[in-house]
This record gives sequence, C-alpha cells and structure tokens, in this order.
Amino acid sequence: MVSVRSNSEAVSSHDQEISLTIVIPCYNEEARLPRTLETVLEYLDQRDYCWELLIADDGSEDATPKIASGAATRENVRHLRLPHRGKAAAVRAGVEAARGSAVVFTDADLSTPIEYVDAARQLLLSKWDLVIGSREGKGARRVNEPFYRHFMGRLFNYLVQALLVRGVRDTQCGFKAFRADVARDLFSRSQLYRDDDTVVRGPLVTGFDVELLFLAQKRGYRLYELPVTWHHVDGSKVRPGLDSLLMIRDITRVRLNIARGRYAESAARELVSKATSSKSEDRVMR
Repeated sequence: MVSVRSNSEAVSSHDQEISLTIVIPCYNEEARLPRTLETVLEYLDQRDYCWELLIADDGSEDATPKIASGAATRENVRHLRLPHRGKAAAVRAGVEAARGSAVVFTDADLSTPIEYVDAARQLLLSKWDLVIGSREGKGARRVNEPFYRHFMGRLFNYLVQALLVRGVRDTQCGFKAFRADVARDLFSRSQLYRDDDTVVRGPLVTGFDVELLFLAQKRGYRLYELPVTWHHVDGSKVRPGLDSLLMIRDITRVRLNIARGRYAESAARELVSKATSSKSEDRVMR
C-alpha cells in the first residue's frame, strides 16, 4: 500500500524549486506497480530536497492506470496517461513534462534499486552531465540474470561500441540520470520513435538509449558510468529474441540517420534558431 503524507507534510512544488524528477515508464504493471511505488515514495520521503514522481503510463490495459491515479492524489506525484507507443515514447513524455533540475528514469521493476538516485544526483551536482547505471566494470553486479540474456546483452554491446557509442560498456541498463537541460536537448534531437501514428501491440522495449548516448557523445556531454547491483526480475517486459532484433534495427536506423545528415540538420536548425532569436533581441533592445 502506498503511503500518503498529509497536505501539511507534503512538500509543495509551487513553494520550492524541484531538485529531482523521477520518471517511471510502465505498461501493464498492475502486479508490480503498488510495491514499486511504495518503495520509491518511502525512499523519496526521506530526502531533504524537493522532488516529483511521474508515472508515465504507456497506454496500459490492466489496472495500472487506476493504481497510478491513486498514487497521484499526492501533490508531488503525477500520472501521465499516454497512448500506447512503447517505452521510448513514454520516457520522452516524462522528460518533456519534468519540472526538476535533474531527471532520472528507471524501470518499473526496480531492477536497479532506487537507492542509486542519491549517488547519481550528487554526480550531476558535480561535473557530470548524465549518469548511467552500468552492470559492467568494477563494483557492478548482476543478480540472478539468465545466461542467455547476459550473453545477448554483451553481444549487443560489442555491436554498439563498434558502430555508434565507443567506450560505454553498458548502454541498456534501465537507470539513467540527466541534468534537465541535457535531457531535453538530447530528446529534442533524437529521431527514433517520434511517429505518433505508429501502431504498437504489446510491450516495446527498444534501443532508444543507444541513440541518446550517441548524441551525448556527439554533443560533448560528460558521461559517468555508475556501477550498480542489478537484479533480474521475473516478469520482465524484455523479450530477448525479438527485442534484440529491434535494438539491432535501431542501431541501423541511427547509422542511416547519420549518413543522411539528420543529426547535423538538427544542430544546424538550432544555430539558425539562435541566430534569429539573437537578431530579434537586438531589434527589441534598439
């Protein structure tokens, strides 16, 4: 059962600047969501900064909307009821709606424990622009992960490093944190999963993270890989066979976008926009 503070105890987002937004994308998570929200809210209630929690509901067809709406009776919890477009679109909607100066998105199964939020936030407050959970490297652990999933994940990462994102050992961990301006910049430049007319059936877990990290490196953002203890959770929405193919397709699409100059075009448009804005400001000042 989700704990609820009284109105007198709740931190008002209108009275204080929001330091942190947590986005939880979810699709048909009625079995896990109550416990996840209880865990996350219990953790956040102990923080000494102002925060908000966004439940990005990806067109769920079970009791997820009811559970999320119930949690959203709290002032600092919001339920984003979205059409079913897949995880990438749900995360994008959460980032666009976020009011915090830092934004974290994490999976509804909490395979990466919520306690890593403080470490990520402190890194963002220092010199880093984005922090990604990593299941590889010194200090990282994988708990109860099936061998086939680990094997396929490593194979995918070798492909990612060869073709797009060099030096990042784990692009697909579902825990990622950004300075808010960095998150908005990267999602505004991303090209994948922007078609609102796309018909989606069932869960859609894709390689949108790879495009974001490619853009982060292209933009020169400072990225920190945070070693985490990651737990394999039964009932995961990841379908190793099909989703691996979809992620390979996403790598191919990013490579095609590079060849077509799509990412260069977005940068050029920004420069034109800034130049136009600057000229307008000069005219106003005169």
